[in-house]
Amino acid sequence: MINRSLLGLVLLSSIGGTALSNPVEPDLAAVRNATERFRDVNVALAEGYIRDPGNVCDTATMMGRSAALGSMGVHYFRPDLLGITAPPNPRVSGTGTHTDFNKPAILIYEPQADGSHQLVAVENLVFIKAWEAAGNKAPPTYQGKSFDKMEDNPATKVDEAHMFEPHYDLHVWLYRDNPSGMFAQFNPNVSCAHGSTQMAGHAAHGAGK
Repeated sequence: MINRSLLGLVLLSSIGGTALSNPVEPDLAAVRNATERFRDVNVALAEGYIRDPGNVCDTATMMGRSAALGSMGVHYFRPDLLGITAPPNPRVSGTGTHTDFNKPAILIYEPQADGSHQLVAVENLVFIKAWEAAGNKAPPTYQGKSFDKMEDNPATKVDEAHMFEPHYDLHVWLYRDNPSGMFAQFNPNVSCAHGSTQMAGHAAHGAGK
């Protein structure tokens, strides 16, 4: 989830080149070894990850899904790996086709009671337009699992694409057991009890329909 007004300021100072997919697919053990250091959120920040400026903790209900599915958490992202080209107008878009989980474009953290954030998952996201422009006809995959397709349904009040242009994304729950599966979109074992689930852009989106 990205706050429009704040994200614009962040992206203008953080836009990078388009990142390409890594031709070698790492296994889960390799990804864990490559991302273990991000358990310390300060390491992630030092390496260029930016916390969602709205500090929103994403839940299934925010995207019109059952509360029983659980939550995602707070997203920290690398604008350069996403290939983001400009602030959202009205949606976040980009040209990146990066799918290497050894260097995930997004890290997901669960807010804790003491205000700290605990790493629960890693994620990659590619915009469909950019992915297809690169000559791809099928969604990207990892370990045999196709990335999930996310796009907003204008007939609903919620924003199923959470303010992004249509895209593919995939979560890997390496750091929090997920009864729904390693690659599920949400995790019943992740809580947003200590994080904000309110978003101005989300409310405005719904009100405009």
